[in-house]
Amino acid sequence: MADAKVIPFDDDRSRSGGAPRAARRRSPGRGTGSVSALPGQPAASLPPEGQEEAVAGSEGVAGGGWDRRIAGGLAFLRRRVTGEYDVDEFGYDEELTDQVLMSVLRPVYEKYFRVEVKGIENIPSDGGALIVSNHSGTLPLDGLMLQVAVHDNHPAGRHLRLLAADLVFMLPVVNELARKAGHTLACAEDAERLLRQGEVVGVMPEGFKGIGKPFGERYKLQRFGRGGFVSTALRAGVPIVPCSIVGAEEIYPMIGNAKTLARLLGFPYFPITPTFPWLGPLGALPLPTKWTIQFGEPIPTDGYPVEAAEDPMLMFNLTDQVREQIQHTLYKLLVQRRSVFF
Repeated sequence: MADAKVIPFDDDRSRSGGAPRAARRRSPGRGTGSVSALPGQPAASLPPEGQEEAVAGSEGVAGGGWDRRIAGGLAFLRRRVTGEYDVDEFGYDEELTDQVLMSVLRPVYEKYFRVEVKGIENIPSDGGALIVSNHSGTLPLDGLMLQVAVHDNHPAGRHLRLLAADLVFMLPVVNELARKAGHTLACAEDAERLLRQGEVVGVMPEGFKGIGKPFGERYKLQRFGRGGFVSTALRAGVPIVPCSIVGAEEIYPMIGNAKTLARLLGFPYFPITPTFPWLGPLGALPLPTKWTIQFGEPIPTDGYPVEAAEDPMLMFNLTDQVREQIQHTLYKLLVQRRSVFF
């Protein structure tokens, strides 16, 4: 299979910044999606491949949609085989994420967890933004559901680039899928670079302390570290968007931790739940809880001087402000919900 083309961050598309992603994906010659004629542009000016896909798409509409789906699927497979698709320097494959990974996660998001999204308008329509969220659930499914929430609900069609722990990139298969989905190592340098390129970046400062906490401490935020995410946002001059997720805490109620086994396997913890490991693989299925994801009002950082990123007191205050806003929203959502499952 041919290798995909790597698009460096400092090319013309990266510098354009303000162009909507959807428009960039449809631009002729990129090879990352169906090519159609722009308004006022004759179809003859399209590349041969674009003409074929455009004709196939128009015929599919008349045929009830199946022809269009088959043609689109074949075009997608052709690009996969020939390597005519783009990935960025972090390994992010936008086409694969849009057409495959999101399609796999969407039924879980819509039918299983029935996620309700509030405050999506608080994420800017363009430019960089840092989404800071609570973390829970024993397995990090909340990060994946957060990614679908932004992808499917934001009116500008924005994509969320999650910062992940080292362990994610040490696991076979998971490592490759995480890179393809746009995840990158949780380090200040990568995060700042993405933010300066106008990306929406997601971080969960609780880390393993959040997803690995006992069920008795559910919805109680753990320490947010030393405020590194605030320093990154200040350097990039992007707003911080607090995010609260309710429902993930109950998918795997963690009632114990086999620490010895966790050390042997190299994991930060080995969860014991009411169903796992007692029911074997069946016990690994998450409970079908009802989720709510709420994005709070953004906290601007562009009004601070450059040296503010080195001010420990300012970082502490902003970190505490973000944490308190998330915690307050969690309590409010818990009071409002009718039950864990409905």
